[in-house]
Amino acid sequence: MREVLEAALRAEESGEPAALVTVVSTEGSTPQKAGAKMVVYPDGRIVGTIGGGCVEAEMTWRARAVIETRRAQVASYELTPEQAGEDGLICGGRMEVFLEPLLGTPTLCLFGAGHVAQPLARMARAAGFRVEVADDRVKFANAERFPDADRILVADYPEAARQMTLGPNTYAVVVTRGHRGDADALQAVLGRGLRFVGLLASRPKLVHIVAELEERGVPGEELATIHSPLGLEIGATTPEEIAVSVLAEMIAVRRGVDPGAIRPMKMELPGRLRVGR
Repeated sequence: MREVLEAALRAEESGEPAALVTVVSTEGSTPQKAGAKMVVYPDGRIVGTIGGGCVEAEMTWRARAVIETRRAQVASYELTPEQAGEDGLICGGRMEVFLEPLLGTPTLCLFGAGHVAQPLARMARAAGFRVEVADDRVKFANAERFPDADRILVADYPEAARQMTLGPNTYAVVVTRGHRGDADALQAVLGRGLRFVGLLASRPKLVHIVAELEERGVPGEELATIHSPLGLEIGATTPEEIAVSVLAEMIAVRRGVDPGAIRPMKMELPGRLRVGR
């Protein structure tokens, strides 16, 4: 059990993709009882066991799907005496298993420390993100303006990118003061396997920056991963409202929800009254 929990903790701390599989209930004779756990990695490696054989093979397959979708699920497995015999087991029963992705602590890397970056950093920290901020102006990138940031860098954007936490659990948001800064920051983060790359820009500005990056040799498949225009469409106008819309899109990606498919939540109330549409 200890090695499983240690593996899960390492995945959480490092951001390495993995899933924790836990047997939550059993009926009849099963190879493991409630509480058995294993950690599954995208390449099929496992730490721990929930009983071996066909049940473990299927739950490993399901766990890899959970890692991909980043959404937890509950699965049941009926282990017949015939299946048990094929696996060299003497049992037959039912297992209910909970599979959850180990998402780790995400990091928001903000390129640009302007008016939208301030509330976005504050809100993202409250939502569970580590926050790193970079700008080439010390009067913007400082602890007074970003008191909750985990790291503040005063440097040009390519150099800042070399020092920031860029990995599979990183959300890079580019909000610099100009086209050149945007292009430099995007070029520095694209192709790094980040979870999210967003650019706050109008459509004409996006077209201009994409054209410049194409001239610099950035592959088209990388340019296609940029989230821009950035943020969910909620009619935001103020820096704080824009920050809410951007953070909402980041959270949707984090939780495996297609931002384009988001609908208002509905809440059933007594009688005919309903909140939401």
